[in-house]
Amino acid sequence: MAEHGIRKWIITLTVITASLLELIDTTIVNVALPQIMGNLGATLEDAGWVVTSYAVANVIILPMSGWLGDRFGRKNYFITSILVFTFASFLCGNAHSLTELVAFRILQGLAGGGLLSTAQAILMETWPREELGMATALFGLGAVVGPTVGPTIGGYITDHFSWPWIFYVNIPIGAVAAFFVSTFVRESPKYAKGKPIDWWGIILLAISVGSLQVVLEKGESEDWFSTPYIFALALATALGSVGFIWRELSTDHPVVNFNILKYRSFTVGIFTSFALGFALYGSVFIFPVFCQNLLGFSAQQTGELLFPGGLATICMMPFVGVMLKKGVPGQILATGGFILFFVFSYMMANSNLESGTSDFFLPLVVRGIGMSILFVPLTTLAIQDLHGKDIGQGTGLNNMMRQLGGSFGIAILTTVIHLKSGINRNLLLEHVNSYNPAYQERYQFLLNGFMAKGFNASDAQQMAYRAIEGTIARQTMLVTYNDIYLLVGYFVLCCIPLVYLQKFKKNVMMPADAH
Repeated sequence: MAEHGIRKWIITLTVITASLLELIDTTIVNVALPQIMGNLGATLEDAGWVVTSYAVANVIILPMSGWLGDRFGRKNYFITSILVFTFASFLCGNAHSLTELVAFRILQGLAGGGLLSTAQAILMETWPREELGMATALFGLGAVVGPTVGPTIGGYITDHFSWPWIFYVNIPIGAVAAFFVSTFVRESPKYAKGKPIDWWGIILLAISVGSLQVVLEKGESEDWFSTPYIFALALATALGSVGFIWRELSTDHPVVNFNILKYRSFTVGIFTSFALGFALYGSVFIFPVFCQNLLGFSAQQTGELLFPGGLATICMMPFVGVMLKKGVPGQILATGGFILFFVFSYMMANSNLESGTSDFFLPLVVRGIGMSILFVPLTTLAIQDLHGKDIGQGTGLNNMMRQLGGSFGIAILTTVIHLKSGINRNLLLEHVNSYNPAYQERYQFLLNGFMAKGFNASDAQQMAYRAIEGTIARQTMLVTYNDIYLLVGYFVLCCIPLVYLQKFKKNVMMPADAH
C-alpha cells in the first residue's frame, strides 16, 4: 500500500541508496584495475574478469529478481540482497588472489541484481498511484548518475587510499540500509510461495544470458568467433535462449513470466530501455577513452568533467516527474530527450585535438538533461500497465534489457572503432605522398626543425617520418571517435518512433491492486 509523510521519504531514500550501491559498483572498479593488477600479480586480460564476472552475475539475476521477490517476499529478498552484497564487498576487499576476487565479485553481482529491480518495485508500491512518474524520477537519479560517478569515486578512493577501500565503503552504507529496510518497508504478498521451482528455467536462463554477457564483454578483445571459447559461448547463447523461451512458455510456474509481454507498452518499453542502455553506457564508455588517450586528460580531470552533467540530471529528474504528474505525455518528453542526446552527440562529433575542458561543459550538461528526460518517461511508459506480481517481473526484465543494451553498445562501439580506425587511416594515408604540397611543407618543416637542433640529415629524416606517423595516428583516432559519436546520435534518433507505439495516457497511474 502507498505510504505518506516521513515514512514515504525514509523508504525512498533507503531504497535509492541501496540501488546506488549496486550501480556504482558496476563502474567503480574500472579505474582501480592497474592497482589490483600490481597488488595481485595479474595481467590486464585476467584483471578484466573482475569487471566481467560482476556484470555476468548481475544480468543473470535481474530477470529472476521478480520471481525471487514473489517467492520469499520482496522485503525479505531485498534485505537479504543488501546483507549478501555488503558481506561480499568485505570479502572482495579482503581477497588475496585474483581467483578469490573474481569469485567474490560473482557473489556481489548476484546480490546486486536483486537490489536494483526490487528497489524499483518497492518504490512503486510506496508512492501513491498518481505519483508514479515522480517515483520513477527519484529511482532514475541512481540509475543514471550511478554509472557516471562510479569512475570518479573509484579514482578518488584509489588515489588517496588503496583499492580494497572501493569495496569497504559499501559496508557501513549497506548496514544502515538493511536496518532502515527492516524497520520501515512493509512486506508484500508472496505470490510464488509454495509453488514448484522452475529449475530448468533457472539453468537455461543462467546459460543463455550469462554466455551472452561474456561474449559481449570479451568478444572484441578475443577477436570474436575466431576464439574457440567465444564461439562456444555464442552457440550456448543461441541454444540456451531457444530452450529457455520454450521452457517458460510451456511450464505452469515460470521463473520469468513472458505473459507480461501481452502489454504492448511493456513490450515496446523493453526495446526503448535497450536503446537507453546503449546510449547511456556507450557514451560513458567513449568519453573517458577519448579524453585520456587523445587529449591527455587525467582520470580525475575526466571524472570532474562528468560531474556537471550528473548534477544536471539530478536537478531535472524531479521536474520531469512533476511534468508527468501534470499530464504531459511521456512520448513527448522522451522525444525531447532523444533529440537532446543527438545534440550532445553532434557537438561531441565536432571535437578536435585542441579541445579543452571548457569545450565539453555544455555538451555534457545537454547530455545530462537529455538522460533525465529519457529515463523517467521511458521507464514510466514501460511499466504503466503492470500491476500486482507483474511489477516485480516487469522491473527485472526492464532493467536487464537496459544493462544488455549497455553491453551491446560497448561491444558494438568497440568493434566499430577498430574497423573505422583502419578505414580512416587508409583515407588519411592517401594524402601522405610527395605530390601533396601540404605534406611536403609539413615534412620540410619537421626536417629542418630537427636538423636545426643538431641531428644529422638521416636521423632528422627518420624523426620527421615518425612525427608525421604520430600525427596520422592521432588524427585517425580523432576522426574515428567523431564518427562514433555521430553513430550513437543517429541511433537514438531512429528510436523516436518506438515510443509512439506505446499507449498515450494523460495521467499514468499505479493500478489500485499493485500492492
